[in-house]
Amino acid sequence: KKLLENGIPLISTLFISFDDERITLKANDLDLILQSYRELYPDLELNDCFFFFDEIQYIDDWERFVRRLYDSVSKNIFLSGSNSRQLGSEIATSLRGRTLQYELFPLKFSEYLSFKSIPKNYFEDDNKALIINAFYQYLNEGGFPETINKNVEIRQRILSDYFNVLLFRDIVERYRVSRIPALKYYIKKLLVNLGRPFSVNKIYNELKSQGIRTDKGFMYDIMEYIEAVYLGLRLYRFDYNVVNREMGDKKIYVVDNGLVNAITFRFSEDSGTLLENLVFIWLKQKFNENLFYYSKKNECDFVIFERDKAVHCIQVSFDISDNETLERELTGMTEAMNYFAIDRGTIITAEQEGIREKNGKSIEIVPAFRIMADDNYPF
Repeated sequence: KKLLENGIPLISTLFISFDDERITLKANDLDLILQSYRELYPDLELNDCFFFFDEIQYIDDWERFVRRLYDSVSKNIFLSGSNSRQLGSEIATSLRGRTLQYELFPLKFSEYLSFKSIPKNYFEDDNKALIINAFYQYLNEGGFPETINKNVEIRQRILSDYFNVLLFRDIVERYRVSRIPALKYYIKKLLVNLGRPFSVNKIYNELKSQGIRTDKGFMYDIMEYIEAVYLGLRLYRFDYNVVNREMGDKKIYVVDNGLVNAITFRFSEDSGTLLENLVFIWLKQKFNENLFYYSKKNECDFVIFERDKAVHCIQVSFDISDNETLERELTGMTEAMNYFAIDRGTIITAEQEGIREKNGKSIEIVPAFRIMADDNYPF
């Protein structure tokens, strides 16, 4: 759209989705794309053309063709795919120094508000009511653009299809997984433990006790596959020892709340888990690998790092009106703040806000809809 608005002719843009079942090209056949393009438009200067290749990872050894295209034809090449490990590693290996990579997630809440044409200024009472109502919809329905404003049945069908594609095409077919019962059980256990530390060894022992054939290497591979296709993302427990960090328990979160509720209805009433999952995905987009959880005597949900130094601790609690809940969150928060020697902490809630003092630490309580509506919130 932007190219056309800037005067680039439509014939100077080429888009191909390799997810189309009619395209059965092998790597050696990819040059047919250029040959056909030249035959259709012999007067075009291809070095001024723009090439868009979607789901290109389905073509084995595609990177050699793209590298030649970049070196000898055009620098205007856009590649997209739904597999972070395959596409990302292949780009890094073959096109090093020639690329800029971007990671796209389902809509953030601020983008969700834009889709619904809702103003983001929560200081106006009418806007605030609209924002809060939209937030609860977003919390349960997620942010996949195609599902917005669809009725419940259609939205559930779309999200179920997304999950089946992730499971059977992106994992089973792409990685040639034959142990389907073990895969399904693994994913089920991850969902049951969403936002809580999990152990691969424990899941392995459970499968073994039920007579489901597998091995530990396969179990670790499954976790890599789940993350590669953006079904789930890991959060590491912080430890100054890198080996301990890699080998220790991790938490797992799902890339979108709508997908969580489409897979299992258990979470439709579990607002606290959904809120924590939502906050993780939001923080993951902002801080990527600089995000951990803290766990010693007590636990803190998220710790943000900058240049290997902890700068902010975050707890997530849907409702802290109960004194026992509030005290538990404050205790975990201040323990982490003392451990990392930082003074700034935040508890993210559904709607409550305010300031609390504990053990000489000042902790801000902020509603999720407020910080997520503001792309420039100062973390």
